[in-house]
Amino acid sequence: MKRLGVLPVFLLAAGCVSAPVQVDPDIGLDLPGEWSARQSHGGEQDIEWWRRFEDPQLDAVVEEALLHNHDLQAAVARLDAASAEARIAGADLAPQVGLAGSGSRQRQNFIGLPIPGTSGVLSRTFTSLGVSVDTSWEIDLWGRIRAGTRAALADQQAAQADLAGAWLSIAGQTARAWFAVTESRQQVRLARATVESYERNAKSVRTRFARGLSPSLDLRLVLSELAAARAFLENRGAQYDRTTRQLEILLGRYPAGLLAGADRLPEISGGIAAGLPADLLRRRPDLVAAERRLAASEERVAEARALLYPRLTLTASGGTASQELSDLLDGNFRVWNVVANLFQPVFQGGRLRAGVALTDARVRERFEDYANVLLSALGEVESSLAAEGYLARRERELVISSEQAAAALNLAEDRYAAGLEDIITVLVSQRRAVEAESAALAVRRQRLDVRVDLHLALGGGLEALETPPAVAAEPEPPAGDEERS
Repeated sequence: MKRLGVLPVFLLAAGCVSAPVQVDPDIGLDLPGEWSARQSHGGEQDIEWWRRFEDPQLDAVVEEALLHNHDLQAAVARLDAASAEARIAGADLAPQVGLAGSGSRQRQNFIGLPIPGTSGVLSRTFTSLGVSVDTSWEIDLWGRIRAGTRAALADQQAAQADLAGAWLSIAGQTARAWFAVTESRQQVRLARATVESYERNAKSVRTRFARGLSPSLDLRLVLSELAAARAFLENRGAQYDRTTRQLEILLGRYPAGLLAGADRLPEISGGIAAGLPADLLRRRPDLVAAERRLAASEERVAEARALLYPRLTLTASGGTASQELSDLLDGNFRVWNVVANLFQPVFQGGRLRAGVALTDARVRERFEDYANVLLSALGEVESSLAAEGYLARRERELVISSEQAAAALNLAEDRYAAGLEDIITVLVSQRRAVEAESAALAVRRQRLDVRVDLHLALGGGLEALETPPAVAAEPEPPAGDEERS
């Protein structure tokens, strides 16, 4: 039994295996010293980046999504599964120890052996009791088990990076959905105000027509525009309803369409520390996950190659065996055995070498996957940086357009009332004013979406190989849950 005292040493050796070191694979791409879309961005990356929009309702819905979103919970489960697989892979480094007990009772008859003074068949009953500790250990001569363990640990880190990426993605999707709901709410208000404006125009034209001051053409044109405005209001209402239900699904709620959204879209102020293109390699969870899967596939090549070499397994058993239960603890009845097995593959129809070729191909596949993820990540940052500038200038011009269109509408209405313009000029001016204001709202929401995309493209301030922070307590229901208007 004392021979089992080396078990802690084996277990210590098993615990010394660690994941492969993180490296930056060379895909033959020279990263520039700065982003080509040069934008002035200050500040620092923050894990809870959504708080920079200074919207308490947004803070509440994002925190709710991070607590209850089912895609995020699935990512947590995948990390738990990867952790369990890593423990399973490392278990073969340690001896496998089992405790066995046995008991049997047997009767043996001796036929054809008569003994004087006896009658019938001579028989004898045997009782056998035993207890043993059985140990089996494969000596990892060529590092096959260690390579498999390192691969499983790298896969675990990839799952951890995937969880960080899912955490950021859910936060980003929720923020964009919240902005979509808020914009839809504002668009509904604008469409409703447009209908009310056309109703006033229709009432005025009807009165003028009744007095003979306006032709029937004017009345029919304004009634046509009124009907079109009412139809457009229904379309805006459908969009509002759809975006609301999508947000509720992200929050893990029943999609009842009851979430109201904010009164107005937040302002965009300040900037983001974009850093250098090279910084992206360790910031982005998807890049870290791709690199970790590449490292795991390289370890599996070593594991497959080691299968070509001999495998040495030691087995040992020690215990006691006796016919009496009281003797099981008596050292005089101790039994033991030690066996060493050496197995060398000779011919398996090419299966082992095909396994090596398969893992080599997986390495090439993972390398190309990493290259694609890296190029996509760089493109996302560059596109977001450039889009921020374009959209800011576009919004500025659309605001001017909206202001001028509103002024033109006021002037057209005054001139129509004075009999200096026809109704067509009023209707055209009104349509342009509505379109300009609606476009300004849409581009404001696009700017917010791009700012969210930029936060995510830069990694969101979260280390990829750390567990995303959990929300300490359930947030209060968002203030936007009041009756929809």
